[in-house]
Amino acid sequence: MEIRIRCTKCYEDRHATPLEVACHKCNGPLEVDPETPIREPFTISLGEGDTSVVHMKRIGRLLGMDDLFAKLEFLNPTGSFKDRGSTALISMLKRFNVQRVAEDSSGNAGASIAAYCAKAGIEATIFAPASAPAMKLDQISFYGANVKRIEGGREAVTRACQNFCLDQNIVYASHNLSPYFIEGTKTFSYELSNQLNPPPAHILFPVGNGSLLIGTWKAYAELTSTSPGRTSPRLHGIQSRACMPVVSSVKGELWSSQSQGISTIAGGIAVARPPRLHQCVTAIMESGGTATAVTEKEILLWQKRLAQDEGLFVEPTSAAALAGLALIIEQGTIKREDRVLLPLTGFGLKDKITSGL
Repeated sequence: MEIRIRCTKCYEDRHATPLEVACHKCNGPLEVDPETPIREPFTISLGEGDTSVVHMKRIGRLLGMDDLFAKLEFLNPTGSFKDRGSTALISMLKRFNVQRVAEDSSGNAGASIAAYCAKAGIEATIFAPASAPAMKLDQISFYGANVKRIEGGREAVTRACQNFCLDQNIVYASHNLSPYFIEGTKTFSYELSNQLNPPPAHILFPVGNGSLLIGTWKAYAELTSTSPGRTSPRLHGIQSRACMPVVSSVKGELWSSQSQGISTIAGGIAVARPPRLHQCVTAIMESGGTATAVTEKEILLWQKRLAQDEGLFVEPTSAAALAGLALIIEQGTIKREDRVLLPLTGFGLKDKITSGL
């Protein structure tokens, strides 16, 4: 089947190409047309997916819940859920016979793209903040990618990468903008639908660019359309109070990175201007979910609780979702008897270990 892509804003539809990451008419982000989805298995694979679901009984008791679960996305080959998107993206680029790519990342996506490019025999250059955790930058380098450390914020990194792609005439393999990357993250939901019965009533995501949130929303739309009577979970987005554009948009509030500043231990969700913001908001609101921001102390507290109560060592970004759960329970949106799932998105050894704030 021929794969087509379309704009998520104006719905302009056209043939899939490796080069386009934005609509030529309105500059909106692109997605794979639901009528022509990319089907598994992906040709460039490292054995990603099929991650375990575990019952978090001790933390559940702490929160007064019996049905709290986690899906261990940090068990993917490079240590984060990003491998789900990378296998789809790099498989498509290999299909188009792409030889060189560049990508910008705060760490996890860069490592994932680098690993899958190594598998595919594609030359990769990864742009990352100079302030990114050393372990993540070292991991990217170890896969053989060329690492460009950029001073300044996340937006400066993106600009540098885009300019590099234009100057070198190479493909911009953006995990934020690629329509193929989002397709890969849908496998999270396909697996989950077979792992938990009854399914979760709520799923809470740490949200930066929102690829796992959006992929889950799209996948459940497919599942419910083909299985009458199947229900979809409510999807909730969690951000740090230091960087909360999605939370602000859902609540109809103004948020400015210039006035707030961005300094958070949850580097994976420190995205001031997510290009798929409208899709993140739509996924949350259409599913009946909420968006909540948490403090740095709350993130650190629940990161420790995950390790010390459940034996799960995750990076701070992952722990933000659990911090958000505690707040949403207090708000009454999630009942203590509800079945809840958290994707634990990144492994703890990939980030700096913070002993206190």
